[in-house]
Amino acid sequence: MLGLNIIDSQALGSQTQDSQAQTSQAFDFQRLPRLFPATFGRAQYRSQPEDFQVDEILGFEPSGEGEHLFVHIRKRDQNTQWVAGLLAELAGIKRHDVSYCGMKDRFALTTQWFSLYLPGKELLPEQLVHGDFEILSMARNNKKLRRGMHQANTFKLILREFASLDQQFVDIDARLKTIASNGVPNYFGEQRFGHDGGNLHQAQDLIERDQLKGNRRGTGIFLSAARSWLFNLVLAERLQQNNWSQCFEHEPEPRGPLWGRGRSAASGDLELLEQAVLAPWQPWCYALEHAGLKQERRALILKPQNMHWQRLAVDQLELSFDLSGGCFATVILREIAELFRPPVESL
Repeated sequence: MLGLNIIDSQALGSQTQDSQAQTSQAFDFQRLPRLFPATFGRAQYRSQPEDFQVDEILGFEPSGEGEHLFVHIRKRDQNTQWVAGLLAELAGIKRHDVSYCGMKDRFALTTQWFSLYLPGKELLPEQLVHGDFEILSMARNNKKLRRGMHQANTFKLILREFASLDQQFVDIDARLKTIASNGVPNYFGEQRFGHDGGNLHQAQDLIERDQLKGNRRGTGIFLSAARSWLFNLVLAERLQQNNWSQCFEHEPEPRGPLWGRGRSAASGDLELLEQAVLAPWQPWCYALEHAGLKQERRALILKPQNMHWQRLAVDQLELSFDLSGGCFATVILREIAELFRPPVESL
């Protein structure tokens, strides 16, 4: 069994240094197994926002009428929540009247849709002008945007200082072809868990105090992190057992649990596997069940669409592909390189 399931109900209440060290190790995303046994060395990513470009694909046309104003924006080095707050201020509405499909990375160049609840109120593009973003288009719709409502995200990424790219390009090219054809493990990426797993540490603290209650108490981000981590643990175990891309009996496609209230859709050997992985995490499962979430399933295989790549220089690789909403580009990158960021002071 995967050696990440090290927290039990007694350990959750311990504040000893040993327990804290174990917890930090348990929340180390880099310990999750990769699909391939080795990467091709180190590569720098996000050396500048233009090296990580994301375009949100809505997947439908706004109706042109209704109480909700859809605003399509481009932003550079700005996070989603900050821009949502600015839009609310500029439009003269409350922050909770601004919605979006999902969070986008801050240190990136991204396009994204927002919806503003404006019943009976007209708003001109010039009223939303701000130096932190650019308005691309606006249109009315009869329903607001909700999380996960968009169809996909298109990524254009550049890896720099990829020292092995020149000598090992044939092998790297072959691996990328395999990834494009077969996919990679659909982990929730490291971004979901915060810096050094901070969101998971916060989730654990809230669980200890029985305060992981969902968005209504401002804990939604920690709730999501906890749920995502349990999924990652199940996927990691199936990867180690070499059955992550195979269907168990009665399984329409390889899927893992997004924990919540209700009966698991897993049965037979799959149910036993998932129960074994999650047995040490019962306080987390209990908290998620009582936080208003329902049991769901998420695909274990992430298969990028429209994937292309090219060398820009001896040590620079550009990749582009489409991913469904809620999927992470970095879990593709980690299958070819050990990723590192520039020092903070150089950004």
